[in-house]
Amino acid sequence: MLVKNRDDQTLIKVVDTEELIDPFKDEIQGKQQAGQSEQPPQAFNKSQLVFPSGEALPQCWIDPDYRQK
Repeated sequence: MLVKNRDDQTLIKVVDTEELIDPFKDEIQGKQQAGQSEQPPQAFNKSQLVFPSGEALPQCWIDPDYRQK
């Protein structure tokens, strides 16, 4: 699955989709899609990620208390 960094607009390939949808995890492991060679995995803060279309990630993937609000 691909997501996009909100700040620099680079695409990020999510290593583990379970991390992305787990609201108790603040970071995910991903591989930045830059250049022709595969980049090593690194941590990305979920609050800086959006879908490639620019749409925000669902609140239930980010906030463990989303039902309380």
